[in-house]
Formats: sequence, structure tokens, C-alpha cells
Amino acid sequence: MGAAVEPKALFKGLFEAAVAAADPHAVMKAHLPQRPKGRTVVIGAGKGAAHMAAAFEALWDGPLSGLAVTRYGHTEPTRHIAVLEAAHPTPDAAGLAAGEKVLALLDGLGPDDLVVALICGGGSALLPAPPEGFSLEDEQALNRQLLASGMPISGMNTVRKHFSRIKGGRLALAAHPARVHTLLISDIPGDNPAHVASGPTIPDAATRAEALRLIAQYGLELPETVLAHIGSPAADAPQPDDPRLSRNTHAVIASAKLSLEAAAQYAEARGIRAHILSDSIEGESREAGRVHAAIAREIALNDRPFARPALLLSGGETTVTHHGKGKGGRNSEFLLAFALGIAGLEGVHGFAADTDGIDGSEDNAGAFCDGTSAERLRAMGTDPAALLADNDAWTAFDTLGDLFITGPTGTNVNDLRAILVR
Repeated sequence: MGAAVEPKALFKGLFEAAVAAADPHAVMKAHLPQRPKGRTVVIGAGKGAAHMAAAFEALWDGPLSGLAVTRYGHTEPTRHIAVLEAAHPTPDAAGLAAGEKVLALLDGLGPDDLVVALICGGGSALLPAPPEGFSLEDEQALNRQLLASGMPISGMNTVRKHFSRIKGGRLALAAHPARVHTLLISDIPGDNPAHVASGPTIPDAATRAEALRLIAQYGLELPETVLAHIGSPAADAPQPDDPRLSRNTHAVIASAKLSLEAAAQYAEARGIRAHILSDSIEGESREAGRVHAAIAREIALNDRPFARPALLLSGGETTVTHHGKGKGGRNSEFLLAFALGIAGLEGVHGFAADTDGIDGSEDNAGAFCDGTSAERLRAMGTDPAALLADNDAWTAFDTLGDLFITGPTGTNVNDLRAILVR
């Protein structure tokens, strides 16, 4: 690796390569279904749903209609598929109205009709549909507790799909007897298609007993009425062997695995040896940051488990259990913990960003750091450890001028973390 490699430029190139590998305009064509005898109706949900809808329109040879729901500010022009915007990560009234319109769109379809579902991360919040007898406020309160609990995304979705009229395969059931073909951009560690956006068109075997166990394990304080519903037969979602869903198909068209491989190829083409640690890392963001820092320190000081120079890549979705009142997201929190772990090390640089372009509560995708970040913060009169304790990593990297801002990317395969040890 040449000494002239500039870490921030390298990290930006890695991010662009990872996002390009998950661009629906580039990856969708190979996964299109056959044209039906009847109608083609498209439904979409997620932070990249508008981009997926535009890509599908450009590729589909035949008439179509439909509706996609995306986050505010993440839209893209379409001709035949209406695009609505709603709130993420906490659902709002616009999302509730969109969910009702999607359900209405599927009403009355026949066996010769085709429903194409374009599903990606963020769809859980963008299509709220609380059970009969409950309100949007009930679903909002549940969602806020889940987001603050530190529960893995797969666990959150297990709970969500037992408090919904859409999630957990219920949307596919609403389309019956039409055939449903789902195209997924996975933001889920392990790429289980039933967990992407809480699986509106793809059921899994998770039970209400599992949902109640997770609620108890993570200390969610829910109203008795909500708990009673989740524990009742009314909460049961369709199972994978439901005969009404037997004709349905799906394809994961983009994932963290493919994006990490693209980032590694980008690095290798520039003479930088890349090592993919995992595409499915979960757990507390700060703990993952400390573990990555320990690996980077071992390489920097002892040339193991990889010899320098080395580039480490990882993906997945970590979580933040909120104890403080600061601003930021899981990537900036990961990186602040990492920066503290590599403090004083020369030649070690870190980067973490969400591939959808938005990390948590602010407008940055992520941030950059190096072995001087913690000391530079102290020199500015700011205690990095105190900021981490207050879940205020955004402030740390904003103070340093090291935020990474891209705007919405149109896709979402979760997090890209890169560590360069010269």
C-alpha cells in the first residue's frame, strides 16, 4: 500500500462502492418475475422504496400500478407507482394512512394477478397498522420502547409483527389469491427475508411466546392491553407453511454481504489488502467499537491476526441502549468507542456509516476518526468519555469536523465499518 493513500478518500470510495453494489437500478433486473395474465400491482415500503419503484418501472415490460412508502426526503420521481412519504423511525399519521391505502390496493385481486412487493429497511416504521381496537399512539409507544431497549433488530421485528395488521406475512395474506413476488434489499444480519421490515409479505415461525419473552428480557413496560393482545391468539401471524402463501416467491437482491465484497474489491484494486470480519455483527454499538479497537491495536502493535498494512471491514446492525440525552446513531457511537480504544496509536484510522445515508437522529451517514481524535476533543475542552456516556457521539464528531454527510442514498444494507491500519 502506497504511503500516499489518504484515509478519508479511501473510506469515501469504499462507501460509494458498497452503495453502488446495492443500487436497485443495477441489481434488480436479474430478479424480475414473469408477467402475469392479469394485473401487476406494485407495493413498496422502506427508506429505499422510491428508488426501488423507479428501478422497477424502468425494467418492467408491461402495464402496472401501485404505491410505495418511503421516509420524508427519500423520494424519487416515478410515473406509474405513487410515492408517499412518512416518518421514520417513529411512525406517524401519514404512515398510518399509507398503510390503509396499501391494504385497499390489494383488496379484490384474483389468482391471475401479480403483486410485486419492494421491501427494504425502514418499512416497519413506514407502514404502521395497529391491530383492531388499538391506536397509532399505541404502536408509536411500542416502537419508541423497542428503539431504546438495545434489542437486536430481529427481536424488535418479532415483537412488531405480533402487534400489526400488515407485518409478519399479513400483507401477503391480504393479497391472496394473487401471487406475491417480493424483492428485498436486506438490512438484516444474516439476511433472513422474513425479518426485513418485519416481513410484511414473508412469514416466519416466530411465536407470540417468543415476543413476550423478548419483552420481558429487555424490560419493556407496555400497557396491559398491549401485552394481553400480544399474548392472545389474535396476535398469531401466518406461518411459513400456510397454503394460501404457497405460490409466493422472493429474492434478496442486495445485502451487506454483497456490499462488503464490493468494498473489499475496491480496496484490493488499489493495492490494499482487505479482510471482511463479518457481515452480521450485532450487539451494543459501543461494545462492538471496543472489540474492533482491540483488534486494530493488536495489528498495530503485533502484526496479528493480520500483518500491516491491513483494512478491516464489517457490517450488520448494532444497537444503542439509550442512557443519556445526546444526539447520534449507532455508527457514530461505535466510532466514538473505537476512537477511545485506539487513542494514541499512530497510523490507525476508522470509519462507520449507514448505507442509507442517515445515522440515527441527525443528517449524517456516519463519521471518521483516528488515533488523535480523543486527544483533540480533550484539547477542545470536551471529554469524549462523557459524550459517549451521554449517547452524544454526534456532538463529538461535529466538534472535530469529522462527520460524514451524504444525504439519502436510495438503498439500505445497513452499516459499513472500515478500519485502516497502516
